[in-house]
Amino acid sequence: MPARRSSAPAAILVPLLLVVLAVALWRALAGGAPTGTGDAAEALAALEVRAAAPSTGYERELFGDGWVDVDADGCRTRDDVLQRDLTGVRLGEDGCTVLSGTLEDPYSGDEIAFRRGQGTSDDVQIDHVVALAAAWRTGAQELSDDERVRFANDPLELLAVDGALNQSKGDDDASEWLPPVGECEYVARQVAVKSAWGLWVTPAEGEAMADVLAGCPGQELPGP
Repeated sequence: MPARRSSAPAAILVPLLLVVLAVALWRALAGGAPTGTGDAAEALAALEVRAAAPSTGYERELFGDGWVDVDADGCRTRDDVLQRDLTGVRLGEDGCTVLSGTLEDPYSGDEIAFRRGQGTSDDVQIDHVVALAAAWRTGAQELSDDERVRFANDPLELLAVDGALNQSKGDDDASEWLPPVGECEYVARQVAVKSAWGLWVTPAEGEAMADVLAGCPGQELPGP
C-alpha cells in the first residue's frame, strides 16, 4: 500500500493565507486615500463643496476695469505685485512703474528677465491664482461690485508668473490645470484665497486639491 501523504502543510498554509488576505483587506479599507496635513489641508477640508454655478453673466469688467490702487499707496496693483515678486527691480521716475527686474518663476522654476515695453512686458504676467471666471462659478457672483474689485486686486490672489504658462492656464481650476512645478504652494494659495473670500470648491476641484496636498506634508497657507 502506498504511503499516506501528510495534510499538515496544507492545514498550516491555508489559514496563514487567509490571515494575510484579511490583513491586506483591512489595510485597504482602513487606510483609504492618503490625506494631507498642515494648515492648507485643514482649510481645504473646511471649504464648502458645491457644484459650479453657471457662467451666465460673467464679464471681466465685473471685477473692475483693469488694475487699480486699492491700498491707496499711489501705485497700481500690477506694479505692487511686480515689486513684491521680482528682484533687482528698477522703477520709473514716478516711483511706481516697474521698468525691469528678475523673476524666479513659481510655475516653471525658471529665471525670467523682465523688461517693460512693447513685446517684452508680457513675458511676466500677473496671474489671478483663482481665475476670475472660475471664481465667478464658485461664489464670486454673490459678492458686491466693490468686493469683486478688491478680490481681483487682492495681493493674496495675485502672483507674477511666466506669461506663457499664465496663458495656458486660462480660467481652469485645479482639476483642469496645475503648474509644472510648485503645485503644493499653488494649491495652498488657492485654498487661502477661497477661504478668505468665502468661495466654495467643486467636487472635482476639491478632490484634485486634496490629491496634491496629500503629497505636501505640513503645507502651510501663504500670506499676501
